[in-house]
Amino acid sequence: MEAPHRTRAPSLSNSPAGPFRPVLSDAIHFWEIRRIFYNLVLTAAAFAWVAFSWPHFRPAFTLTAVLPLTVLALLANACYCAAYLVDIPMQRSTLVATWKRRRWILWLVGTLFALLLANYWIADEIYPDFH
Repeated sequence: MEAPHRTRAPSLSNSPAGPFRPVLSDAIHFWEIRRIFYNLVLTAAAFAWVAFSWPHFRPAFTLTAVLPLTVLALLANACYCAAYLVDIPMQRSTLVATWKRRRWILWLVGTLFALLLANYWIADEIYPDFH
């Protein structure tokens, strides 16, 4: 009786295009450091709205407002993860050298878009609710 021939399952680190771990490590190193500044920009926008219209937002400062604010912060950070969907394939492409020099543009455009969405959300959805 022959012993069954065991084959190893292909792993991501042995893919035809090269190892995946360095690509992921590079993406994490680039994006996670910038996540701090992304969050600071969005936090500054929210604080500016509160500071410049303090009497208007005063009734919004309740314990029940903590959960919705936490959910919005988590959603903003989940959206930030979309950068990986662009970065990792670009690092695996033939345009990797150009991409690594210019991926900061994706960060800038994404941060500005998030800032636009945050300001819209505050101005249209939150600000009118408090009198």
